[in-house]
Amino acid sequence: MRKTARWTAGGATLAVALLGSTAGVAYSAPASLYAPSALVLTTAHGESTTTSPERAVVLTCGPGATGTHPDSEGACAALAQVKGEFGSLAEISRGQPRFCTREYNPVTVTAQGVWQGTRVSYEHTFANDCVKNAEGAAVFEF
Repeated sequence: MRKTARWTAGGATLAVALLGSTAGVAYSAPASLYAPSALVLTTAHGESTTTSPERAVVLTCGPGATGTHPDSEGACAALAQVKGEFGSLAEISRGQPRFCTREYNPVTVTAQGVWQGTRVSYEHTFANDCVKNAEGAAVFEF
């Protein structure tokens, strides 16, 4: 009986020692050291987003540029240059020669998602595809 009591006491002590050292400790390692930047970009002909999108791409920036965007590196670089402010993308293309017609064939673009950890919801209507490509930098050229 003494041996059984000693083994039970020893086993209980061992269990407390092992479980006690890990109890209450929960480590949650971040998936990345970079803030997430993942966007869904769409284009549609028309003056509003009530028109169904004709094209949609995914753009993921940080730590690397990936996604279904045809020029993900250029698009991520353009967004980084304007610090995620889509309305400032036209500043990038200023001074670069690009001639567009004055036809009015509206194109509406949207951007939904997260840029460096901040929720993004952007919508803008351009006069035509040429103006969209000129003022949207590489971001909306798809």
